[in-house]
Amino acid sequence: MYICREFNYKTMKRILFFFILSFLHSFIFYSFAQRLTDYVDPMIGSGDHGHVFVGANVPHGMVNAGPTQLETGWDWCSGYHYDGRQIVGFGQMHLSGTGCSDLGDISLMPTLHDLELSREGLATTFSHEREIVKPGYYAVTLNRDNVRAEMTATQRVAFYRYTFPRGSNNARIIIDLANAVGDRMTESRIYQLDDYTLAGYRISHGWANRQQVYFLISFSHPIHNFLSASIASPYAEATFEVAPGESVMTKVALSPTNEAAARMNMAVELPGWDFEATCKQARDKWDAELGRISATFRTERERRIFYTALYHFLYAPVVWNDVTGDYMGCDGRIHHAADFQNYTTWSLWDTYRAAHPLATIILRDKLSDYAKTMLRIFDEQGELPVWHLMSNETYCMVGCPAVPVLADMVLKGVEGIDYKHAFRAMKESLMKDNRSLNRMKQYGWVTWDTGDGEAVAKSLEYYLADWSAAQVAGLVGEKQDSIYFHNRSMGYKRMFDKEKLCMRALSTEGKFRDEPDFNPCHQTRDYTEGNPWQYTWLVPHDVKGLIACFPSQQAFINRLDALFEADGDLGENANPDITGLIGQYAHGNEPSHHILYLYNYAGQARKTQQRVRQVMRELYTDQPAGLCGNEDVGQMSAWYILSALGLYQVEPCGGRYQLGSPIVEEAVLNVGEGKTFTIRTHGNSDEAVYVKEVRLNGRKLAVPYIDYRDIIAGGTLDFYMCSKH
Repeated sequence: MYICREFNYKTMKRILFFFILSFLHSFIFYSFAQRLTDYVDPMIGSGDHGHVFVGANVPHGMVNAGPTQLETGWDWCSGYHYDGRQIVGFGQMHLSGTGCSDLGDISLMPTLHDLELSREGLATTFSHEREIVKPGYYAVTLNRDNVRAEMTATQRVAFYRYTFPRGSNNARIIIDLANAVGDRMTESRIYQLDDYTLAGYRISHGWANRQQVYFLISFSHPIHNFLSASIASPYAEATFEVAPGESVMTKVALSPTNEAAARMNMAVELPGWDFEATCKQARDKWDAELGRISATFRTERERRIFYTALYHFLYAPVVWNDVTGDYMGCDGRIHHAADFQNYTTWSLWDTYRAAHPLATIILRDKLSDYAKTMLRIFDEQGELPVWHLMSNETYCMVGCPAVPVLADMVLKGVEGIDYKHAFRAMKESLMKDNRSLNRMKQYGWVTWDTGDGEAVAKSLEYYLADWSAAQVAGLVGEKQDSIYFHNRSMGYKRMFDKEKLCMRALSTEGKFRDEPDFNPCHQTRDYTEGNPWQYTWLVPHDVKGLIACFPSQQAFINRLDALFEADGDLGENANPDITGLIGQYAHGNEPSHHILYLYNYAGQARKTQQRVRQVMRELYTDQPAGLCGNEDVGQMSAWYILSALGLYQVEPCGGRYQLGSPIVEEAVLNVGEGKTFTIRTHGNSDEAVYVKEVRLNGRKLAVPYIDYRDIIAGGTLDFYMCSKH
């Protein structure tokens, strides 16, 4: 009996041990497989010229809570740079990857000292060794007082936990409405509502001409003293009694309309004080959105770069309405979004190229809201958005970039859009007289001899928008408009200099600028963030026609080859955005992004494949300096995501995706309506960058592209790779 009992006891222990081991293995495997956020490193792109946001947010969140550094300048457009060494506070809104500065509004700074209320007086050093950043969570220890600052967020509410290392009856949180990122505060108000609550607003002038945001701040501890020179003072201090190691939690709710709405946003989104639960909810939201693409790779490095790129892509556009649906329109009036989510931060000159074509595949549930937001902006300001920021039209960059974005959604059959309304918005935006459009109507191009700068860039961007509008005009039955815009879109042929084999500015008489020292490597006032080498190829709507401008198809190929080998400086007037150079190809700036795929149109797909792999390998890394140029609100990342999948939409709209050289082992894309599209590679390696054949649902493709309808129908795309050129 004893032996039997011992046997049973030992057996039970052994069984229990293996059961626990099996459970833990399954749990760990499940967590590892499901937690895509584990592969995200938000520090990628925070160095060099990436300009990415570092802090805590949720996908498309109005709130982007994070540190704002003392240092300023071009590399601090988001408020944070990896080389920065001092923090002045934690702002509630930040941009990501832009080339201009703004936001950083409503900054908080915890301290145990009575500080000078100025930007320099608030600043404290920190170190990366005591800093943590993950999707939905940021933490840092401030060296001045060893205060631990942690933050997470919901869509409209920032949530902080400030832990004070020693006890004090005068621990304080300073509210700073004066200092932000690249703007000037013009009006503010902050006042105490009760023992736990502050409210107010901030109005500023910067990139956004009149940006206004309202807030409600709630504390977990009663306010011991509220210190402010006046209700209109840009600084205020709330002091608290704390024990050693005690935390003061702080919630900051934002609203584009008023303080009462900020209170409502907090009541709906974050009524409680469970910091850990809120962190988990934020991470869960990131995992859910990242799960729109489930991909495996040959290396962990590639996986980190890919999922961090997807994380950056999902930053914007950001929600810009209250939980009630109210938002501040660009006409300065409060409107109600009854049947859609209103968005802002539209970096369209950048994102029409890859970010929006990617969104039409994996964010199909948001497209109707995107389109309705654009049409509301058109109704409120009389033209489609150019670069829209917090209810303001900044008119940043050239062209009519909303036209190809809206046209792409229409041509892809996105539901919930009034197509005739959409075409009217396109037509009226392209037929205005501002932003050199009067020259387009009069001459067919933007003229250099009438004081219009950036003539080449403006003309080429307008041409591709014209072509996009022509496609929609045909769809909605506006035949004459379709003919007009198509004919205007072909004006690029007049700008092509057959002698110098590049695009050049035309005068009112149709003559090229007389430039005896013409150098295609130099940026001049005729080009936007680029040079003649790079702008020669900006005809994505008619690549076959562009090829025909050259003496022969081989001449086109030779010239394209030469682009990647051309040596020469960019000239003394070159924009700092022209980065990531391979020869004169500049991957760090958006006008170059489609160029690698042009070989497909000339029967040289393998050159596309080789160059695409080169860019992914050399110009994207998993380090802070991991981006070769501005992230530009998701565009740099979207290029990588699509290229890693082996796809890229060159034409501005319509849905023809050129095939490249994928690096995924397998990727399952959630394309909506319960369907998935799976991309698989066979025989992939660092050397096997060339595509031997491609099969769509088992059928061998005879062309180097697939259509949008093939993707959203669901199915499989198999790439068979080889190393032979």
